[in-house]
Amino acid sequence: MILMAGPCVIESEENLFAIAKQLKTYHEDENIDFYFKASFDKANRTSLESYRGPGLEEGLRLLQKVKDTFGYKIVTDVHESAQVEAVAKVADILQIPAFLCRQTDLLVACAKTDKIVNIKKGQFMNPLDMKYSVLKVLKTRGCDEVSTENSKKHNVFLTERGSSFGYGNLVVDMRSLVIMRNFAPVIFDATHSVQMPGAGGGTTSGDSSMVPHLAKAAAAVGVDGFFFETHIDPTCALSDGPNMLTLDNLTSTVLKIQQIQNIK
Repeated sequence: MILMAGPCVIESEENLFAIAKQLKTYHEDENIDFYFKASFDKANRTSLESYRGPGLEEGLRLLQKVKDTFGYKIVTDVHESAQVEAVAKVADILQIPAFLCRQTDLLVACAKTDKIVNIKKGQFMNPLDMKYSVLKVLKTRGCDEVSTENSKKHNVFLTERGSSFGYGNLVVDMRSLVIMRNFAPVIFDATHSVQMPGAGGGTTSGDSSMVPHLAKAAAAVGVDGFFFETHIDPTCALSDGPNMLTLDNLTSTVLKIQQIQNIK
């Protein structure tokens, strides 16, 4: 299975490498296609005062250092088309944030690289309509028909990360996994799916205790991979702490997922 895991945002070189070191077992597992995830910039934070990250230049330097040190493949967010060329020199997967999943210029810029493009489904999106975002990438890469086989061939992923349910809450409609799998390989983002946007009084809250349950449900439905944000101490994380897994909880959750996937 595909596994994307790492901290929400690069907090410091020390913290980044401490987490990266703990994820080595997944890189060495022949049954896992592992990508290390961290953002150099969180451009969609609720507050102007919220920590965003070290920025493009320093963030890419640190991600390249992780890549050189551990041999990991890298996935990171791109928010603007102007960032794509620089990020593509380091990252193996260019990730389109959920709020930007319909941004044509960003999708096309990513599609013009030779990297995997992972499009996160917007919290506001009908899963059926994600085929149009996929098609923007496929057409740029010379393919006019949306299908999972074409997306595999042209390196396009879709990621489910929950849907808005009233104010300050998200839910996961497991039908979305089935629907979107007709268009592209599907990754389930279990940690962002338990977010409670704005429920913390102007900040995003979450319930990480629900992450293993949703991940197991997605494994039972059938997906191609999983996305988890993890931290040595989520209570001290500078972004998304309430919905992140500790490294120990990540280990137990991945094991349970693999057990479900191995059921014939």
